[in-house]
Amino acid sequence: METTELLKKVRKIEIKTRGLSSHLFTGGYHSAFRGKGMSFSEVRLYYPGDDVRAIDWNVTARTGDAYVKVFEEERENTMMLLVDVSGSAVFGSHTVFKEEYLSELCAVLAFSAIANNDKVGVLLFSDQIELFIPPKKGKQHILRIIREILTTKPKGNGTDLNKALQFVNNILKKRSVCFVLSDFLADNYYDVLRILSRRHDLIGLHVWDLLERELPDVGVLRVTDAESNKQIWVDTTGSTLRRQYRESFDTHVGHTQSLFRRAGADFLSLGTHESYTQALLKFFSQRSRQAVQHG
Repeated sequence: METTELLKKVRKIEIKTRGLSSHLFTGGYHSAFRGKGMSFSEVRLYYPGDDVRAIDWNVTARTGDAYVKVFEEERENTMMLLVDVSGSAVFGSHTVFKEEYLSELCAVLAFSAIANNDKVGVLLFSDQIELFIPPKKGKQHILRIIREILTTKPKGNGTDLNKALQFVNNILKKRSVCFVLSDFLADNYYDVLRILSRRHDLIGLHVWDLLERELPDVGVLRVTDAESNKQIWVDTTGSTLRRQYRESFDTHVGHTQSLFRRAGADFLSLGTHESYTQALLKFFSQRSRQAVQHG
């Protein structure tokens, strides 16, 4: 991709996603992902109805009047975006569009985070760690993340989710919000998924293209596996084959969702033909209600 074309793409994504973050997601994101806890702010006079457990006995004894401690939420969080850049992750009927969809999704989340004074980092992975950008704040940092997602050419073809999750588990020392964007075509990652979910706020985002679920009836096709590069001929005219293709996809999504729920993590499946706006708004709203219920 030429530099001029890349800059235009990044600018287009910035304009679209910053607007969405400012007007739609900032409040939802803030309430969906609370800070790390409560920190002491000040003391004030006790009023009838205040929690007696909040009384500051030292100040009360010194002044002769009852004072209570006032706490405020430690708002600052760290968001980590774990983005699968393997061959299968960008497979679809509109490959470039899927890459942009992923980039926009990451940008919306990232701009929502920095609007709430949170840091954002990114890990790009395939069957190896492709790129790690440590969490930072600021618009230029987010624009760099978008550029890297759009332009990174992975050295690996496969998907090693276990390695990516383990890497993040090792580098994140404080509780963070972790979004994993992948097709989850990987094995043996449940154990580290469960460990990471216990330490951090973990959300799986499954991004898929219609061609991954619906095989078109277009005769005999030569199909290339996006990760192994193996080629086979497929007769798409058979209704049984197309049904099995669709059922295989649905089974995979259901299995992945089950893994995340068992691990205590959230999971969201987004088709590139659908608007991520409504899906994220609904998700943030659900998270906000859960946060209120668990107080």
